[in-house]
Amino acid sequence: MWRRIFRWLLAVFFVVAGVNHFLNPAPYLAMMPKYLPWPEFLHLMAGVVEVVAGVAVLIPRLRRLAGWGMMAILVAVFPANVQIAMFGWPGYDIPNWVLWARLPFQLVFMVWVWWTCLARGANGRR
Repeated sequence: MWRRIFRWLLAVFFVVAGVNHFLNPAPYLAMMPKYLPWPEFLHLMAGVVEVVAGVAVLIPRLRRLAGWGMMAILVAVFPANVQIAMFGWPGYDIPNWVLWARLPFQLVFMVWVWWTCLARGANGRR
């Protein structure tokens, strides 16, 4: 039961975050590392992946694939989170300690994805 509840919360979190890429693109574009090509495209693709994975995680046949997609996007955005921790978030006045404190949450999210989508029993099988 707990795994199901946390899976739904994960789905909502990813869908809301993904939709926010389209509704409020400025913060995402501001944190995009300058060395990456096509920042607008990458930002939109991240939003699409988040929405699709958030929905797919609720479909048992797609859950593992969605979990791996979520893991991939969490790994892919980590350099942007490190960059803003090191250099600040352009256009936003956020204390430096807050930006550094965000980094460990990537691991928390990865454990959350693993437990609800990839671990033994995540699909209702033992």
